[in-house]
Amino acid sequence: MNTTEAFKKIMMEQTEIALATSVKERPNVRIVNFFYDQEKGCLFFSTFKGNQKVTEFAANNIVAFTTIPKENTNHVRVQQAQVKRSSLSVYDTVDRWVEKIPSYAENIEQAGDMLELYEVHFTEAIVILGMNSKETIHL
Repeated sequence: MNTTEAFKKIMMEQTEIALATSVKERPNVRIVNFFYDQEKGCLFFSTFKGNQKVTEFAANNIVAFTTIPKENTNHVRVQQAQVKRSSLSVYDTVDRWVEKIPSYAENIEQAGDMLELYEVHFTEAIVILGMNSKETIHL
C-alpha cells in the first residue's frame, strides 16, 4: 500500500482527531469526531454553536490536527489547515456520520439543532506508518 492509499485508509477508519487552535499565542487542543470527504477534499466535524472553539476559529482560522489511532500507531498529521463553518448542516451529512460512527445518529437526533458543521481544508498531510515511516503527501 502506498502512502496516499494509507492516508485514505486512516481517514476512513479513524473516528477522532485532536484539533489544535491558537489565539494570541495560546494553544488549545480538543478531541472531536470527524469524517473525511474525499470528493470535497476536506474533513468535517460538528460542535455546539457558540462554544469556545467557534470563538477561537473567528480569531484565527488556521488549525492543526492529528488523527487518533485505535489499534496501532498509524496516523495523519496536518499542520497548516483552514477551518470554516460549512454551508451544510449535520442533517445534510447524517448518512456520512452514521456510516462512520453509528452511535452519532443519537447525537444528531438529540442535539442536531444545537450543532454547527465545520470543514477543515488542507493540501498537505504527514502520514506516519509505524516508527520508521513518515512521509508528506500533497493532496
